[in-house]
Amino acid sequence: MIAIIDYGIGNLRSIERALQHVSDHVVRTDNPETILQAQRLILPGVGAFGACIEEVRKRQLEQPILDAVARKIPFLGVCVGMQMLFETSSELGIHAGLGLMKGHIRELSPPDSALKVPHMGWNIVKPLCQNVLFDGIPDHAYCYFAHSFYATENDPNDVIASTEYGEELPVAFASDHVYGVQFHPEKSHNIGLRILSNFATLA
Repeated sequence: MIAIIDYGIGNLRSIERALQHVSDHVVRTDNPETILQAQRLILPGVGAFGACIEEVRKRQLEQPILDAVARKIPFLGVCVGMQMLFETSSELGIHAGLGLMKGHIRELSPPDSALKVPHMGWNIVKPLCQNVLFDGIPDHAYCYFAHSFYATENDPNDVIASTEYGEELPVAFASDHVYGVQFHPEKSHNIGLRILSNFATLA
């Protein structure tokens, strides 16, 4: 069973539909017991970091998430869900994240003033090392982005892919069984479906 953690923010239907292409057992849930019984967990997210992490905590989902990670359940954060894996965010104030990876979320500030923020649209995602999440993904695959903040001050060993947006930005991470992607695999057509399939079939 792949469980999509539902904390009441964002349109979860698009990622649910994408996952249904790669697995017959997909549920949306805010039930702590279901979270702990899942074989895979996905934390999606759109909007502001502070509002998202506040809802996670208000619904008492933080501890079940941390317990699931401690149990080695494969975990994938998407977009703001990825950002929440890190230590802090400076979006609209300072907010503590889940602390599952080293790093902080900062506002995009491309050195090229012609590049707009938010960064929205298709960009090449370049795998930086071999990782099961990117099995079968070509070196110059396009994925869909929609974000104004990014992860920085990371552990370089956790960074598994990057993109160019005026500068090289880390956009995919892996630390043991915890994964995060800044782009939206559910909006990235066949490339995104392959990434979700790779996650769904992790050993």
